Amino acid sequence: MAILQPIINIAEICAQKGIERVVISPGSRSAVLTLAFARHPQMSVTVIADERSAGFVALGLAQSTGKTVAVVCTSGSAAYNLAPAVVEAFFQQVPLLIFTADRPKEWIHQQDGQTIYQTDLFGKHVCAAFDLPADYAHPDSVWFIERTLNQAINLTQQKPSLPVHVNVPIREPFYPKPTERFIFERGVRIIEKIETDYILSAATWERLQTVWESAASKLIAVGQLLPSQIDLLALQKNLSTLSEETGAVVLGDIFANLPNGEDFVTKHDAMLMNSQNHAELRPDLLITCGNSFISKNFKQFIKNNPPKHHWHLTLSDDLIDTFQSLTTQIKCEPAYFFKKLLDDVDATRMRNQDFDEDDFEYLPKWRLLNQRTVLGQHRFFRNQTEFNEFSVVERFLPQLPANSILHLANSMSVRYANFIGVDATQHIDVYCNRGTSGIDGCTSTALGCAVANRERTIFLITGDVAFFYDRNAFWNQQVPPNFKILLLNNHGGNIFRMIDGPASQPELDIYFETPHAATAQRTAADAGLRYFLADSFKTYQETVSVFLSAEVQSAIFEIRTDRRTNAAVFADFKLAMAQL
Repeated sequence: MAILQPIINIAEICAQKGIERVVISPGSRSAVLTLAFARHPQMSVTVIADERSAGFVALGLAQSTGKTVAVVCTSGSAAYNLAPAVVEAFFQQVPLLIFTADRPKEWIHQQDGQTIYQTDLFGKHVCAAFDLPADYAHPDSVWFIERTLNQAINLTQQKPSLPVHVNVPIREPFYPKPTERFIFERGVRIIEKIETDYILSAATWERLQTVWESAASKLIAVGQLLPSQIDLLALQKNLSTLSEETGAVVLGDIFANLPNGEDFVTKHDAMLMNSQNHAELRPDLLITCGNSFISKNFKQFIKNNPPKHHWHLTLSDDLIDTFQSLTTQIKCEPAYFFKKLLDDVDATRMRNQDFDEDDFEYLPKWRLLNQRTVLGQHRFFRNQTEFNEFSVVERFLPQLPANSILHLANSMSVRYANFIGVDATQHIDVYCNRGTSGIDGCTSTALGCAVANRERTIFLITGDVAFFYDRNAFWNQQVPPNFKILLLNNHGGNIFRMIDGPASQPELDIYFETPHAATAQRTAADAGLRYFLADSFKTYQETVSVFLSAEVQSAIFEIRTDRRTNAAVFADFKLAMAQL
């Protein structure tokens, strides 16, 4: 057996356990890992030079496929650059398997290059962390490596999905000889872990159903859902039917993937700016599921109007009480829960011969306000004469081609889009890095999604600071041809002009906003992307259809606006919504 054969076999174990994709950042200490994955016939390899970008590209791949994606990097500070993506994956519950090459432990603090403390490098932001041995001669070391790899991969594939770190100390020589042939041993040990579904007992269902039936006003609020991790169409159908049959209100932010239409309330973020409606909208029973919520207005509404009962559906053991109103945590999948709840409602109606239309009061209140907000938004945007980025997003979202994928960068991009939403007829999947809500890898994440979904067009709406911060996303062999970016360039971190705190400070321009004169034109040229520009409603209208056309492949459409105008328009929008 070759000295490094147990490390070469890591790629084989990954392949046999269903891992198909790996993102690699070039390095020397990680050479054997790189070559093992690169030479394995079942691996699809993406090479990204910048480790921070590489982590987010892997995140985008894992988000959109729902499968574990491996990441390989060399030792030292290179490994630390994966931290932002690992943290995002942890809180967004996305499965990454992080391999960091390392020097043997005895070389720490010996003034040897690229040697740091890599054990437990990511702290609590991984499901588990493992250190492999640096010596493989003894059979127990091989047994330990294979056992550890099985455990690590199994952990990424459980629910909820979380990242796992495997640190791999490697001694020199770590490059194979030119004549050495890699052999992937098919007989490596594979240990299967069988997961069980979380199903509630009959007694529990009876107790929950008693509360459900006694609640006059029922509100179901859906947080972020990844389309790859759930059957969205089935969930949407069950929630829609449940709403129609029981009068329950169903609402969700844009990345809950509940589209605009008659079935769901999607304008809650704007409608709840009018506090006069809050008291009559208070629910008796609130059911939440999914991950985070964007709408601060909705969070504040629930905190100020707490329900008598609040159930949260989650597979996590963490006690998540975002709204400070939780009464019951239910460990189960949302799809299972709402399907069973709907079946029980139908069974009860059948048993009681109750086929009459119910006289609902709660649902019509929400729907009326939702429709009033839709009309109010339409009037507001039609009256805008000065070119601004919010109006561009309002015009752009309905123009997205059907069956495309939308990524939203953090800061104002996702907030604008949340007010507007996408329509049910568009069949668009929406993603956003709201685990930690950072701007640091939004472009790289969307690029990873484009790599994984070559047959669909991926659109990213991003602000200038997020875009230029993550420009290394384009530092790779080839940008996928199905990747298009709408860049809102206001030349300097507009969100701080829209938040009451920093907006009122005299130091706003220098210490909060980030003024710059950069444009994306040269970035587009360097990356081989088409480039479009609009600085007025006229040039936007003349350009957008070309940008969206199937004939145009990867491209950047830069929208240049004045940040003071943007801030004024957004302030006017909030005032208009508060007066509806």
